[in-house]
Amino acid sequence: QVQLVESGGGLVQPGGSLRLSCAASGSIFSINAMGWYRQAPGKQRELVATITSGGSTKYGASVKGRSTISRDNAKNTVSLQMDSLKPGDTAVYYCNADRVRVALWDTAHDYWGQGTQVTVSS
Repeated sequence: QVQLVESGGGLVQPGGSLRLSCAASGSIFSINAMGWYRQAPGKQRELVATITSGGSTKYGASVKGRSTISRDNAKNTVSLQMDSLKPGDTAVYYCNADRVRVALWDTAHDYWGQGTQVTVSS
C-alpha cells in the first residue's frame, strides 16, 4: 500500500513564503511524476506544479515564476517552495504521485495525499 504524507501547510501573510513537502511510503518500484494540485472552496482542483523522475517540470499559470518544485527520487519525496504568496493562493494543497508501480510488472496507479491547508491572510 502506497501512502502520501504531506507537511508544511499553515497560515502565511501576503508576500510571505511557504515550503510544502510530501513523502511517498510503501513498497515502491517507480513513480513517473510527483506534484501538487490545489482546490479552493467552490473551485475545481487545479495544477500547481509537477516534476517527472527525469526532472522535467510543469507549473500552473497562477504560480509560475513564484514557485519551485523539487524532487528526491531516491527518497520518493517532492517539495514545493512558494514565494510572494497572495490571498488567492489560499486552498487545500494535495500531493499527487502519478503512475506508481510497486514492481516492474505492476499496473500503474495514481495516489493522492490527504491535503494540507494553506491560508494566506493578514
